[in-house]
Parts: sequence; structure tokens; C-alpha cells
Amino acid sequence: MDGYLSGLALLPILLLQGKQVRRQTPVLPEPVGPRIGVGGHGKPLKLLIVGDSAAAGVGTHQQDTALLGQTLEHLKQSFEVSYQLIARSGATTAETLTVLETLPSQSFDTVITSLGVNDVTSSVTLSTWRQQQAMLRSLLQDKFNAKQAIITKVPPMHRFPALPNPLRWYLGDRAKRFNDILTQDVELEHRCQLLNLEIAEKHIPMASDGFHPGPDIYHRWGKRSAYLIKRFHCEHSN
Repeated sequence: MDGYLSGLALLPILLLQGKQVRRQTPVLPEPVGPRIGVGGHGKPLKLLIVGDSAAAGVGTHQQDTALLGQTLEHLKQSFEVSYQLIARSGATTAETLTVLETLPSQSFDTVITSLGVNDVTSSVTLSTWRQQQAMLRSLLQDKFNAKQAIITKVPPMHRFPALPNPLRWYLGDRAKRFNDILTQDVELEHRCQLLNLEIAEKHIPMASDGFHPGPDIYHRWGKRSAYLIKRFHCEHSN
């Protein structure tokens, strides 16, 4: 509540800084490369990645060095991966739900989600976002028969170089609140796992815009995702 009241008091400054950030931050393109295909050798695995600009790989130039490519790189010796990437810069949880609802029903062994930053920067309430995320997880299991859902937590926005204070503090606090409620909910669902991208280093290897992940973060993200996938499917192979 304290953060909410402080945010109201700072609203004129936050709105002004938000406009300045949107005007001054360079718009980076989504990386080139295939978003659907098959790669690797081994046991068949169907993988879906859904979400926002980070899921799409903004901050790097090729899908090979983005989340999709780095996840595939760390899976290719163990699985023949049939993959699909459905992601768009600026996507919110609500917009992603709308897109997924229009797709035909199909089955995936693992789904990785990356959503939350655009929800944090929007006017969506915490309770509404909680409901939308619950609907998303249900949709992934009911319509796409996801055996495993890897839910990436909202990144540490209080450490985004592109954001000036107090906007950085406000969005960071809001992201933390979103993550707290997400953690509570996901821990109760046996098919879902949280993935935390918090980095201990003082300087986060961000992209040139100071807002998106750089290649090193995508490498860590893909490696961690692959580890969770391997462990889950090893435990559930019998």
C-alpha cells in the first residue's frame, strides 16, 4: 500500500518520465531467424515459447542468440525439438491470451512464457494481472496440453539503466509485487515452474537500449530453461 500511495503522490513526475523514456529510448528490432522448425537429435520434444519482446529476442540480432536459439543450443544433444515462437514487442498478458485463443488446439511438451514488463508499465491492476496469468496457465494446459510450463518471472526493473528515478523505483516495486503474487500461485501448480532471471552482478549485461536483455542474459536464460526441461522430462520419463 505504501508503494501505491507513493506512486499516486509522484504521478505527475512518473508520467513525465514515462513520456521521456518512450521518446528517448531507441526502438530495437526483433531478431531475424526462423520461429518455427525442428532441430537437434534425440527424444522428440515439442516446445512453444510465448510472450513479449524478450521472448522474441529483442536486444540481439539473430534468433540463434536469443532465448529460442539458446534454449535449442542446450537441448540439441538430448532432444529433437519441434519448436514454435509466438512473441511480439509490446505484448501484454491479455493480448497474448487473445492470440493463443485464436490458434488451433495442439500439444506441447514444454511451454516457456515471458510476460509482465508491459503489464507493469500499463495501468492493469495486480488483481487483474493475477487473473490473466491464471487464465494463461489454464489455457496452456487445457488447450495446448502442456506437460510443463516454465513461467519466467518479471525481470528486475529496478535495475533497468534506461529508467530514471523515481520511475525506476516505482516500476521496480510494482514488478516485485507482481512477482510475489506470481510465486504464490505458481508454486501451487505441479505442472508449472518459475524461472528467475535475477542476476547478482552489479552491472547487468543489458542491450544497448538499457531496457532489454543482452546476448549474455539470453545465454543464461536459455541454459537455465534447458536445464529445467531436461530435469522435468527425466523425472517424468517413466
